[in-house]
This record gives sequence, structure tokens and C-alpha cells, in this order.
Amino acid sequence: MRAVFAVLIMIGAVATQAIPPVAATEIETMHGIAMHGEPKYGSDFKHFDYADPNALKGGTVRLAAIGTFDSLHPFILKGVPAAGLGNVFETLLTSSGDEAFTEYGLLVESIDMPDDRAWVTFTLRREARWHDGKPVTPEDVIFSFDILKSKGSPRYRFYYANVTKAEKVGPRSVKFRFSGGENRELPLIIGQLPVLPKHYWKDRAFDKTTLEPPLGSGPYKVKSFEPGRSIIFERVKDYWGADLAVNKGANNFDVIRYDYYRDTTVALEAFKAGEYDFREENVSKNWATAYDAPAVRQGLIKKEQIRHERPTGMQSFIFNLRRPLFQDPRVRQALSYAFDFAWTNKNLFYGQYTRTTSFFSNSELASRDRPSPDELKILEPLRGRIPDEVFTKTYQPPKSDGSGNIRKNLRQGLKLLREAGWQFKDRKLVNGKTGEPFAFEILLAQPTWERIALPFVKNLKRLGVDARVRTVDAAQYQKRTEDFDFDMIVDVFGQSLSPGNEQREYWGTTAADRQGSNNTIGIKDKAIDTLIDSVIAAPDRKSLITRSRALDRVLLWGHYVVPQWHIRSFRIAYWDKFARPAKTPKYSLAFGNWWVDPKKKAALEARRKKK
Repeated sequence: MRAVFAVLIMIGAVATQAIPPVAATEIETMHGIAMHGEPKYGSDFKHFDYADPNALKGGTVRLAAIGTFDSLHPFILKGVPAAGLGNVFETLLTSSGDEAFTEYGLLVESIDMPDDRAWVTFTLRREARWHDGKPVTPEDVIFSFDILKSKGSPRYRFYYANVTKAEKVGPRSVKFRFSGGENRELPLIIGQLPVLPKHYWKDRAFDKTTLEPPLGSGPYKVKSFEPGRSIIFERVKDYWGADLAVNKGANNFDVIRYDYYRDTTVALEAFKAGEYDFREENVSKNWATAYDAPAVRQGLIKKEQIRHERPTGMQSFIFNLRRPLFQDPRVRQALSYAFDFAWTNKNLFYGQYTRTTSFFSNSELASRDRPSPDELKILEPLRGRIPDEVFTKTYQPPKSDGSGNIRKNLRQGLKLLREAGWQFKDRKLVNGKTGEPFAFEILLAQPTWERIALPFVKNLKRLGVDARVRTVDAAQYQKRTEDFDFDMIVDVFGQSLSPGNEQREYWGTTAADRQGSNNTIGIKDKAIDTLIDSVIAAPDRKSLITRSRALDRVLLWGHYVVPQWHIRSFRIAYWDKFARPAKTPKYSLAFGNWWVDPKKKAALEARRKKK
């Protein structure tokens, strides 16, 4: 149960006279924080509903990673960090997989917070320990906050911009103060702070890449690695947090191994050959055709689709607005007419996907129909600064019949290009004033994307656009996207059921010029900044939905992206050695709650030997 008490704010005082209080702010001591409403799980909960507290510990799971790595330091912009390092470190709070946005104490034992959420105090668990046995302290928390903002990846500086101060207020307590007006999400955001050991980093350069295994407090630590090839994590046998309710039934594998593959095609073949154990499939062609293999037919490999209810966000071709070529919205809209989703879905994806029509797809946050009266109250003050279509039309990307004949769409695209000052001459599109050809590059990180991008390029050429596809390795791709050195890429803007401060990172003006930010598009629009602020300040669920839909409309009608597709299920394949809880959470696959079943493992090995 929560303990509730009042902090009385006094004005004036004299030694001989008691002054009555004039205001009171209610402060709650709690075990978890919900963005809106109350946490699902009470302070006495034993485990999450989707976890099995009797899950067996032991065994090895082998997973795949794509590309390479050259660093074991995941908190800076430099280098390519190895997969799985999140298992080494812990945050103050941790999220549940079956609530929209609720966090519970991990390193933290209790949380104190006023009803206006102007600050939050976290009290650390007495038993929290680093892998070297030293206790996790308030000094570690304050160090982590300060070093991540000053020397960590620029996104930390942005993410914690409205956290003004971290101070020790007790032997195990740290208080964070907030600024920037009403922002209910800030206590949850700071709850996601990775906590790092101050004593470990005392004599080490935080802003340098390193291949030294890091010191953490999490359930796993690095056992061994070969740079760019593999990394192995082993479960910490005396992990301090093993019996916490949030960890019951999780972290079951003794060993987690990641092997690196050049690309997804090679990785898939390695999986079917038994080189690793579990795979989440993201390529529809593979799902439809590539698993017709002996191991699947014999039941050695299980293939499943598991429905989920989490928002699928926006996956799309994105325009880099830092390029003058794409600054006119008519140009961006025109190019979207060259992407034939219906043909792509039919011929490349076996009809598995749904066209994305919202930045908050597969959720109640997605805009629909015309703006509601409540949405109009938000949008009307911005009239003249946002696209007129926001008020009068329902957004839909260009449609086709799947035959490949999109002549009508291309005519509409060419009309828009002419309105924007481009001319079609000698089968090429040129600038009406300078005569410069319309040319740009689509940058890709995986060859599998070429089969999607090349038909798009073919249609663009019918508009006279000189579009080219270039595929580069993972390290070069990361560097170029961090530096915004591209014309067009494929990007994914993931969303939760409780959007908030991360929207500034996606679309906010201040993020547009910050290296490594997620505003890869380069949007700089004060009207959008205003809408983002309104989403962040939403006082309840109803207003959050309304404000998110308003933001969604303005982003869609800005034609910043060419929307692609989404699917409402996890597509997974795995060698039949695992067991898992009876219940899967609505918003997560929760693979961390699976375990190796010794009987299944033995049966699998016996059957494979007979082959």
C-alpha cells in the first residue's frame, strides 16, 4: 500500500508564534509509477502475470547479430557497440510488458513524488550490488546522470534536458528536480537512467571506445568475445536482484551467445543449419518461402506467429529536409506517388502486410476520419502554420490496384512537381530555373532492402528522377546516418502507448541539428514543437489520445515520409529446445522469460543425431 503524507509549505516564522500552513502538496511513497492512472501490480506483487516463477535456470541460447562491433561501451556515439550489453547494466526502474507505460522499482526500493510530479526521489535497495561486490550508491546515480549528459551520446543530453538537478538527500536516496512546465513523464524518463559505477570509471576515459568488459550490476556479465565475430554473456550466479518480483521468472539462460553475420540472408541459412537457436523474422518473403526446410518439416524448428497489441509506429522511406531538394512539401508528396505498395505487397510480401497510415499505427493514438471537436481546439490556433488538409481531409497514401500500372499516380506526381518548379525535358526532370537534374541517393544498410527500393527507383525514373540505390556496411551506415549524410533512408519511428518526451527527439526543432539524434528527417517547425509540448503535458489518457492524433495529422500532411507497412504479430522461429510461460504480454514478446527445457533439448539433440 502507498503511504501518503503532506508536506506543509510555511510562509514566515517567528520563534514565539506558530504560523498555520497556507498550502499543501501531497507526496506519495510508491513502488511503481504509471504514466496515467494507477500501476496494475500492487506493492505486494510476486511476479508479472506473464512470467513463470518456476522457470528453470540453465542452458545456453545462441542468437544472431548482423554486421560487426568494435566496442563494449554502449553509452557514447563513437564505435559500434556489441549486441546484448543491456543485460550487463540496470536502470532505476523497469517497465512491465502488459501495461501502456508503467515502471516498477529495479535498483530502486521506493519512490517519493508530489502530485504535480515536479520532482522525484528514488531510494535505492540496500542489497543492490555491482559485480565486484560494492554497493550501488546515490553517488553512482548522480555520477551516471552527470556523465551521460556531459560525455555520453548526445541523445542523453536531450532526453534529460528538463532534469535540472540530481542531489543526494539520504544515505540511499537521490532527488531529481524538473523544469519546463507540466511534464508527467519526467519521473518515468529518469527512471530509465542506466546506472554506472563511479569507482570503475574514475580512472577511465568515458568518451573513448573500449573493448574492456564493463562492470555492471545486471543479471549477466561479459564472459568472452571476438571483436566483430561473437560475444558471450554468462549469468551472474550471485546476482543481487534474482529474487525481485520484477525479475522472477526472467534471466533464465546460463549463457547468451551472439554470433555476427554479414547480412540477414547468411544469418537465415545459418539458423536453418542449427548455428543459432531463435530468430524473429522481419522479411515477409523469408517467412513465406525460406522456412520450407527439412528441420521445419520434421518439427525440429518451430515456426509461430504471436499476435500483439503494441503500436507499430512508422516505418518509411524518409526525406532528409537538410537537402534543398526536399524542402518543398509538394516535391515530397509527388515522390510518394512513385511507391507502389499494393504491387510490392502482392509480389514481394505475399500479401502479409498492411499499409501504414499513421505515425501511431495499430493503436488508439492513430488519427482517423476528420478531426474531432477536441482535436480542433488544439489545431485551430495553428491554422495557417500547418497544412490546410489537416482540417478538411483524411490522410491516405497513394493507392493502386497491384497490377504495377501506376500511370495515374505518376501523372499526379508530375503535376505536383511542375507546380513546385520542375520541368520534364528529354525524359529527365530538371529545375525550371537552373536546369539542374533531379537526382538523389537511397542509402541502405542491408541488401535485402534492394528488392524493395529498386522497383521504387524504377517508378521514380518514369517521373524523370535520377534515383540511385547504394548499400553500405553497418559501420559506414551508422556513421552516415549519425552525421545526416544521406538523401533518403529507410527509418523506423517506434511508438509506445504513452508517447511523450521522445517525440522531441523524433520531430523537435532542437534535435534536428544534433548529431546522432533521431530527428533524421530534420524537421524544424514551431507548430510541431507546440503539438509535441501539448502531448507531453497531457494530464490524462483521454487528452493524450486527442493530442497525439492532432500531432499525427500534422506529421502526415507534412509529407515527411513515404509510409511503408506494418504487421500486427511477432513472427518467430526457434529450435525446439525451449519452454515459455503460458501467457505472452500484450506489448512484448518477452523472450527473456523463456527457458531451456532439458527434456526438449535432449530430445532435439537425439533427433538431430539420427539425421
